[in-house]
Amino acid sequence: MPTRKPPTKKTKKKASKNAKRKDEKPREFPAQHQRRQPGIEARMKPRPDAVDESRRPSGKLAGKRALITGGDSGIGRAVAVLFAAEGADVAILYLNEEQDAAETARLVEAEGRTCLRLAGDIGDPEFCRAAVEHAVEELGGLEVLVNNAAEQHETEDFAEIEVEQVERTFRTNILSFFWMTRAALPHLAEGSAIVNTTSVTAYRGSDTLIDYASTKGAIVGFTRSLALHLAERGIRVNAVAPGPIWTPLIPASFSPEKVASFGSDTPLGRAGQPEEVAPCFLFLASDDGSYMTGQVLHPNGGEIING
Repeated sequence: MPTRKPPTKKTKKKASKNAKRKDEKPREFPAQHQRRQPGIEARMKPRPDAVDESRRPSGKLAGKRALITGGDSGIGRAVAVLFAAEGADVAILYLNEEQDAAETARLVEAEGRTCLRLAGDIGDPEFCRAAVEHAVEELGGLEVLVNNAAEQHETEDFAEIEVEQVERTFRTNILSFFWMTRAALPHLAEGSAIVNTTSVTAYRGSDTLIDYASTKGAIVGFTRSLALHLAERGIRVNAVAPGPIWTPLIPASFSPEKVASFGSDTPLGRAGQPEEVAPCFLFLASDDGSYMTGQVLHPNGGEIING
C-alpha cells in the first residue's frame, strides 16, 4: 500500500496564506460562459474553493482506497482532496480535462497520498470495468466508490431537446452509476461505502434542465434500492443532493447573465462552494455514517425540500 508523505512546509505556508473565512464566499460571479461540456475549472473566475483550510484531519479514512468519477474538478476535486487529507488514496476518473485532473492530483499528493488519474467515457461500460480494475490493481484495493460525474444542457423549449442529448445525459448521469457499481462490487467488502451525487433538482425539478433533473431523480431511486440490495452484505449506499454549487458545470451550462446571479436565490443568498459539500461525502464514506444507508444529505443553502 502506498505510504503517506507529509505535506511540505511550502504547501502549508501557501495554504495558510490562501485561507478564506466562510463569510468571504462570493455572492455573485463575473458573467462568463464556456462552450463545452464538461467545463474547465482552470478557466473559471473566480476558481471554486476546493479546500477548507480550517479543517483538522483526524484520519477518518486512514488506509482506505476511493474511486471518484468526475474527480478532476468541482465537487469531485473537493471530495478527492478531503479524502486524501483524511488518509485515503484516490483514483479520479474524468473525460479529457487533463489540466484540471493534474491540479487535483497535485492537491491530493500535497496531502501525502496517491492520486491515480484515469481518462475516459464513463458512459461506456467497458471503460468503467477497465477503470475499476486498474484502480484496484494500482491502489491495492477499494473501499469507497463515489459516483459523482454528470453533465447538463439547458434547453428552454422541451420540444427542442434532441434525442442524442437525452441519451448522452442519461448515459453519463445514471447509467454510469450502474456500470461503475457493477464493476466495483466484486472488490467491496463489508464496511465499504458507495456515495452517489444527486441534486436538489431531483426534488423540485427544473423547467430548463428536464433531462438532467430526471436523471437526478433516478439516482435517488437507485440509491435507495441499491442500499436495500446490499444491506445484508454490510455495504452502505447513500447520496448527496447539492443545491447551487460553483463548479465548471455552471459556466458550461448557462448564459453569462444567469452565471452572474447563480445561487443568489437561496436562503443563504449565495451559491455554495465544493469544499462546503465535500464533508457530506466524508461523513457518508467514513465510520461516522455507519448507521446511514439509503439516505440523502442536502447541502443546498437552506432550501427546504421533501427528501
